[in-house]
Amino acid sequence: MTKPSLPELLHAAVTAVGGTERPGQAAMAGAVAEAVDDNSHLLVQAGTGTGKSLGYLVPALAHGERVVVATATLALQRQLVERDLPRTVDALHPLLRRRPQFAMLKGRSNYLCLHRLHEGVPQEEEEGLFDQFEAAAPSSKLGQDLLRLRDWSDETESGDRDDLTPGVSDRAWAQVSVSSRECLGAGKCAYGAECFAELARERAKLADVVVTNHALLAIDAIEGAPVLPQHEVLIVDEAHELVSRVTGVATGELTPGQVNRAVRRAAKLVNEKAADALQTASEGFERVMELALPGRLEEVPEDLGYALLALRDAARTVISALGSTRDKSVQDEDAVRKQALASVETIHGVAERITQGSEYDVVWYERHDRFGASLRVAPLSVSGLLREKLFTERSVVLTSATLKLGGDFNGVGASLGLAPEGTAGDDFPQWKGLDVGSPFDYPKQGILYVARHLATPGRDSSRTDMLDELAELVEAAGGRTLGLFSSMRAAQAAAEELRGRLDKPILLQGEETLGELIKNFAADPETCLFGTLSLWQGVDVPGTSCQLVVMDRIPFPRPDDPLMSARQKAVEEAGGNGFMAVAATHAALLMAQGAGRLVRATGDKGVVAVLDPRLANARYGSYLRASLPDFWYTTDRNQARRSLAAIDAAAKADGR
Repeated sequence: MTKPSLPELLHAAVTAVGGTERPGQAAMAGAVAEAVDDNSHLLVQAGTGTGKSLGYLVPALAHGERVVVATATLALQRQLVERDLPRTVDALHPLLRRRPQFAMLKGRSNYLCLHRLHEGVPQEEEEGLFDQFEAAAPSSKLGQDLLRLRDWSDETESGDRDDLTPGVSDRAWAQVSVSSRECLGAGKCAYGAECFAELARERAKLADVVVTNHALLAIDAIEGAPVLPQHEVLIVDEAHELVSRVTGVATGELTPGQVNRAVRRAAKLVNEKAADALQTASEGFERVMELALPGRLEEVPEDLGYALLALRDAARTVISALGSTRDKSVQDEDAVRKQALASVETIHGVAERITQGSEYDVVWYERHDRFGASLRVAPLSVSGLLREKLFTERSVVLTSATLKLGGDFNGVGASLGLAPEGTAGDDFPQWKGLDVGSPFDYPKQGILYVARHLATPGRDSSRTDMLDELAELVEAAGGRTLGLFSSMRAAQAAAEELRGRLDKPILLQGEETLGELIKNFAADPETCLFGTLSLWQGVDVPGTSCQLVVMDRIPFPRPDDPLMSARQKAVEEAGGNGFMAVAATHAALLMAQGAGRLVRATGDKGVVAVLDPRLANARYGSYLRASLPDFWYTTDRNQARRSLAAIDAAAKADGR
């Protein structure tokens, strides 16, 4: 029997999921197949509606080697595992004459821990463990959540938090889950044979396709201990998010509260001298943190340096002592010890990292209204790490609707550790960029309106003119507006102002769960939804409920963001343009994602309004505009309002 061709396989898969074959999807599938066969790397931009999931799944399944697919959002992981993969595998099975297996794998803390559930949680003030079910009042929200979790533990097959609906609070989940550092290990745990996390790992080892998230991919790369099974092909979907997720995993943090918890956890398990030393070091660190002012620390101040050295040394002593001391009065000492060890090791690791003072790290203080001060350390860049850990010994395909910024892939490529496309040399992973376009006719379906007449937004200005403009646009659109704001404060101010001015429902992020907000927004055309960054890429509302997307300003990083400003400065010191490489790239990605909320289906029409004149007037404006979908462009406010009114009238005439 002849081997089925890629077009045959793609046709079967698209038919099975009830989709439409698109030229961009076919081009993508061909390029992915080529990259996998050549063991090379591919960056592919596939616009909304291309069907990119099948564009990479079909060639990957046809190749036959193990594939890891890493995504950023839970929604896409679910779509892959619950919809796309089952249907695709069913469709390809007769043609391939084999049935590829697939599995989902997440970090350990995403799974219910049976030891925690049945044996209790390590108690910090008293010896041993306490029963969290007895400790929480049954009538309280925590108590109700815990009882639901106990019932759910008897019926769930996966133990995966995301399979529990409705979900529970982070506080409740923390009572029944462990981090990888706190885990006793399957060999030592009484529940090891039934462990949900271990079962997920076993399923992943047997699967042809393993679906995971960017964070686990980062842990696998950074920590050296393999979490993911061996694989020949890596596909990173939503790849525009990868750098920030990897940075997040590589960021360390110390807070007085965290150090105090570690002291309490270790106190009962080590000799008095070791416990006292850690307690004293903790108090010294807390005194320094009381005076901490937010901002980057170019050099570690002397008082902080002494406090961190004391913490590091005391933590090291406690770690050694924890290995030898045993206390028969502590119930289930292994679990208590493991949690204490995890806490103290984290403190030791972060304190040592900051005292070593690598030129490749950025250190800063943050101050939070509710949680007080924290000390943070993050890599100046993750590009070297990604180049070394990601692009060796396997073919890597990175895909997203937004990878091409300012007209090419080199900006995103540089952030991933890749040299400009076409650069030759043994030290540079070879890669190709491909833009397969979009099935949407952007110039006919959408307008990009830039409010050129408005005042340039200042850092703390009230922007009355912007609010006036926003009210007029929302009125013209008949509601139907997604407002994307650069800060929560700006979103709240706009919601408050427009609720007083307009007879339209204004939903505000934070007042309900995101899922509930999006559902209500989609259900009523007159409703508007205002919010911040998580809405810039988390909203998928095709149809007439979203016909106006407003951005209040270009979302540059804040000038006082320690990590972004340090990265910008490093590029400048190396002779590059720090503003374009860091701030403009950051803004371009977010704006491309935000503008992508407007057209989600072939019949969608509307306006993206940017209420920041710099997009029209500043030199970098053309770079940012080139990163957005190819909408028809105008700075004429009357034209924008007339178009919105016409689109609203057409929707109402259709009864929508």
